[in-house]
Amino acid sequence: MLASNALALAIPDGYPLSKGHVLVIPRRHIADLFDLEAEEQAAVWVLVAGVREVVQRSHRPAGFNIGVNVGAAAGQTVAHVHVHVIPRYLGDVPDPRGGVRWVLPDRADYWSDRT
Repeated sequence: MLASNALALAIPDGYPLSKGHVLVIPRRHIADLFDLEAEEQAAVWVLVAGVREVVQRSHRPAGFNIGVNVGAAAGQTVAHVHVHVIPRYLGDVPDPRGGVRWVLPDRADYWSDRT
């Protein structure tokens, strides 16, 4: 465990997308982020911010993606809420524009001329 509070904990991702990828997980086992109590959601987001600081100091990424998959249609494969804190590094992809929009690749690139 990397960090914790009364209602959530942070662990390294078992299948990291980048160096320093962390999961923030509520202690109560529940599948849907929106079913968490307000206090649990707050505890998760406080921990996300704290984890970001730890990862920033230890790995010096150039940016972050923060992500939550809610439901099978959104790609959720583990039926327990978890927030991905994914450090991003210059050059880790050829063009990072669009970030999380690439979950729907045909719609991600809204900035190019599409004549």
